[in-house]
Amino acid sequence: MSKVFVLDTNKQPLDPIHPGWARKLLDTKQAAVFCQCPFTIILKTERVNPQVQSLRLKLDPGSKTTGMALVNDATGEVVFAAELVHRGQQIKQALDGRRAARRSRRNATSKRNASTGSVVRINCSSSGAARSGRMSA
Repeated sequence: MSKVFVLDTNKQPLDPIHPGWARKLLDTKQAAVFCQCPFTIILKTERVNPQVQSLRLKLDPGSKTTGMALVNDATGEVVFAAELVHRGQQIKQALDGRRAARRSRRNATSKRNASTGSVVRINCSSSGAARSGRMSA
């Protein structure tokens, strides 16, 4: 289950709490919403010498997504989990589409013969005619 992150009045992190307890703090005006994503509240009263448990960030890198989990060291409980979707494939597809559009524009161009009005294509083979600059009809 996901937890709600808590900040004290000095914006120092405290232990994450259950969403029901956070709702009670918000209803009784003892806390305010600090951030929507990830949902974080800030307390309106100051805490003196708070004891904070240590949390560990675990990463699971993948080719398409990276998994992230915030785990409580003492209990092993998952406090927060998220997936980060990589944009590598989206960027590659966009570049491929742009390359295809450029190629189609290049291939659509043709040179017109001024005397007959017919389209003359340039043959770029490695034959002697192409090297000498003569065009084939």
